[in-house]
Amino acid sequence: MKLSGKTTKPLLKGTAPLSKQEMEALRREVPLWSLGEGTIERELRFQDFREAMDFVNRVAQLAHEQDHHPDLFISYNTVRLTLSTHKIHGLSMNDFIVAAKIDLLAPPLLREKAA
Repeated sequence: MKLSGKTTKPLLKGTAPLSKQEMEALRREVPLWSLGEGTIERELRFQDFREAMDFVNRVAQLAHEQDHHPDLFISYNTVRLTLSTHKIHGLSMNDFIVAAKIDLLAPPLLREKAA
């Protein structure tokens, strides 16, 4: 099943962050995201502030539904998203699931290319 079809799950106490190999494999399903230091990140540029904010509001609803929340940075028409699982100080499957779902919220042209 594709990541975008999955649902985030609560992490059990003691869950370890994903290994580098696991992160690289999962990142192939979200190629517009880049791996950071314990994070995955993506930047999108929109036509204007209103379009950027509409997107952010859709992301906020998704984050609430999935109970997994990205850090959002907004500068006029640019939105930068950062995902990590603070509870485990690294990346979990939940980060990649939410990233894949966020990609589906982006306008079609922004689904195909990096910002």
